[in-house]
Amino acid sequence: MKILVMGLPGAGKTWLAERLVKYIDNCAWFNADVIRKAANDWDFTESGRLRQANRMKTFSDFETSNGRRVVCDFVAPTEKSREQFGADIIIWLDTVQKSQSVNGPAAEGSSYEQTDNMFEKPENADYVFTEYLTEQQVKEFVNDMVL
Repeated sequence: MKILVMGLPGAGKTWLAERLVKYIDNCAWFNADVIRKAANDWDFTESGRLRQANRMKTFSDFETSNGRRVVCDFVAPTEKSREQFGADIIIWLDTVQKSQSVNGPAAEGSSYEQTDNMFEKPENADYVFTEYLTEQQVKEFVNDMVL
């Protein structure tokens, strides 16, 4: 089973993914920033984002083929990138209206602004959160999820 935690930068994807894997048995976790850094690929064009979705798919498919569940957190800004990844469950964190960098709102002309401009709200998300969750809420959510 592949679980995609998606949303704009600053939505809380990594925070949630890190906690999900604590409560889901036999679960791997792949973070998009770590994978991008390892690939040394900071291309945020549409083709670069599709390449990243394919990378995330490759890692997660390997894990699922070996009987593990997988949580992947990445923006997945377009329907095409989400389709390419092929998640079994999509969790959309709709907690910010514009991308947030570590230093606050994104600068004009940045990859964050490009992300905002290309972001397509998912119409088929299995779960949508509009507020940040607490640790206890994450634990309860995992207990209620159909895995």
